Order: sequence, then C-alpha cells, then structure tokens
Amino acid sequence: MIRYWRFYWPLALTGLAMVLAVQFQNAALARFPEAVTELAVFALAYSAYALFHASLNFVAQLSNVYARSPQGTSRSWRFATAASACIMLPLLALAHTDYGADALGSIYGIDDGLVERVTEYLAYLAPLLLISAQRFYYNGLLVQARLTGWVTTLTVVYLTSVLVGLIIGFTLGLKPVHVLVGAEGIALLIQLALSVLIKASRYAPPADPEHADLSYGELLRFYLPVSTTAVMFALSRPILYAFVARTPNGVLAIAAMRVAFDFATIFQQAANQFRHFFVTFGWNDLGIKRRFLTVICAGITAIMLAVALTPLSELIWGKLMGIPEPVRDIAEHVLVVMCLMPALIVFRNYYHGRLMVERRTSGMAAGGILRVIAILLAAQACTMMGWLNYLSASFILILGFLVEALVALVAAQKGQGLRANATANM
Repeated sequence: MIRYWRFYWPLALTGLAMVLAVQFQNAALARFPEAVTELAVFALAYSAYALFHASLNFVAQLSNVYARSPQGTSRSWRFATAASACIMLPLLALAHTDYGADALGSIYGIDDGLVERVTEYLAYLAPLLLISAQRFYYNGLLVQARLTGWVTTLTVVYLTSVLVGLIIGFTLGLKPVHVLVGAEGIALLIQLALSVLIKASRYAPPADPEHADLSYGELLRFYLPVSTTAVMFALSRPILYAFVARTPNGVLAIAAMRVAFDFATIFQQAANQFRHFFVTFGWNDLGIKRRFLTVICAGITAIMLAVALTPLSELIWGKLMGIPEPVRDIAEHVLVVMCLMPALIVFRNYYHGRLMVERRTSGMAAGGILRVIAILLAAQACTMMGWLNYLSASFILILGFLVEALVALVAAQKGQGLRANATANM
C-alpha cells in the first residue's frame, strides 16, 4: 500500500490543482459586475466546450498504454494530434455559424443576448483543444515512466500561471472572456512546453518494447469507447442545465450548480486517478488494491463532508472566492448531495480499470451512454411532474453515475465469465 500511495498522491494533487484552476475562474467571475450572469454564461459556455474537450481526457491513458515502442509512440502521437483537430472543427462551427447559435439558443432555452456571449467564449476556447491533446499525451508518457512527481509539478505550474493570468487580466480591466480564456490558454502553453522538456531529459521508454506493430485501427478501437465515456460524462451537465434553465430563477440555479459541481470535481478528480493506477500496476494483488481504494475513498468523502456541513463552505465560497450570497446558499445544498459522488466514482473506476487493462473499453462506452439516457429520462420526468429544481437535478446526476457504475460492474463480470469458459475449454 505504501508503494501504491507513493504513486497515487502526486496524481491526486495533479487532479486537485487542475480543478483548483476552475475555482480561481469562478472567483474571478464573481468580482465582475452582474456576477450571477457572468457565472451562468461561463457555466453554459464551458459545459458546451467540455463536451468536446472531454473526448481528449483519455489521451493520457492512450499514450500510457500504447507509446511503448518507437512505432507505437509515433503513431499514438499522430493519432492524438489528428483526433484533436477533428474534434475542434464542430466546436468552431458551433461558435461561428448561425446554425450553431440557433442550436445553443434552442437547447439551453436562452435569449439572443446570452447566446452571443456563449458563442464568443466558444470561439476563443476551441483552439485550446489542440494544446490540451498534446498536454495529455505527454502526461501519459510521464505517468508511464512513473514520473508522477513531475506531473504534479507541471500541474502546479499550470495552476500558478492561471492565477497570475487572471489577476493580470482583471487588473487591466479586460473583458471576462479575454481574462478567463487568455489565462487558461497561456497556462496550457507553459505546461506543454515544460512537459516536452522533461520528457526529453527524464523519460526512459519501457525496457521491453510493446505495440511495435500498432495500427491506427487498434488505436481507434481503444479510443472511441473511452472517449465516448468521457463525452457522455461531459454531456451530463448541459442536459441538466438545459432543463434547469427553463425553471423559475434558472440563471441563478445554473450559476449555483456550476459552483457546487466544480467544487465537487476536486474530490472526483482525486478518485479518477485510479484509472492510471490499474493500467500501471495491473490486476494482481486485488485484496491490497481494494483496501487502498477503500481508505482513499473514505478520506475523500470525509473531507468533502467536512466542507459541506461546517462553516468551511462559507469561508471558501464567501470569504475567499467572493461568491454572491444567493448563489452560495443554493450551492451549499447542492454540495451536500454531491458527497455521494466519491464512493460511486471509486466503485465505477475499479471496474473501468479492469476493462482498460483487458482492452474491453466498449463496456465503458455503454455505461456512459446509459448514464446520459438515465439523466435525460429522469430530468424529463421531474419536469413533467413539477419536481425539477437544483436539488432534484443534483440527485439526477448522482443517479446517472449509479447507472454507469452498475453497467461497468456487469461488463467486467461478463468478461470474467467469458475468460473462465475459455480456460475450461482449453
């Protein structure tokens, strides 16, 4: 367990630092005039952007798994680069065409003024997809070589760069979109440049090369299911926002849900690092691995409850971040519900780890799709019965994760049964 902890904690800090950047963004927006509207606009724009960005989240796992020989490294890099370019194109169309603006207005149920603000954000955010793909790729190589301390260092540099950029942009009186996107873009470029330098000086390829005959077809078969899983996760928020936007005080509710969801993501990211855990250490010593996961999950949940149920939330959101009181009051209730999330994430990722190690990622995609369907149906049902509000929407999100976790369990057990039958027939 000590060995696992030494590997895990830098990744957990990395996840923490990445989502802390989002907290800084929320704090910056809270200091602009009409803070509630600014938070809601950024929530809508970033949830749309995240739908495309999420498909890149598994590029790190792809490079970790397949960049283990010269051919595997070059082909996986070209694949990640081409994938990011293809993913950017529809986002550009959404940001720069009338059809895209009409679609956003119809989906979110917002007026033309808000649609214009959202598309402006998307136009600036779209090129960041290219940079993010490269950053994820090099992070995967560093994790593969167990240089997780460097991954954490790079993420801290990113976090610091975002904070400095936000302060400078706000001090200069720039528009919110220029402050938010400019700070993130510059921070990503700095992190990527340092990643390339560290890879060149510290990275050592595996002693036993693998995937020397890697094909783009194999990369596509691995990547499509896992990217679908990530996209389905990113789709959860836009669906809920689209329904909540049509309720009384919908803009206020969306602003509060973004604040609470973003804060809960700190703890979710800590649990998500277990995907690297199984890819790196394999599927042996399961008893020790389960105990380690249980201890970490209990610790994450305890910290989250301490924030949700004590004056710490007032200190963080009120004193430190300056979130307006109406937003803060709703966000505190949402965060209590989100305390159910870490256990579901750890349970799901335990079986996701098995599916990734066994290269059976289609089960992950099925779980992600069914999660979105469950969220959509539950939100529609609550709307029809007049039950939909920020609290019911939060429980609907939890329901979606529960469905996905159960699907991952069934997929993993099915694969185990097939292996047992194959062994018996040999």
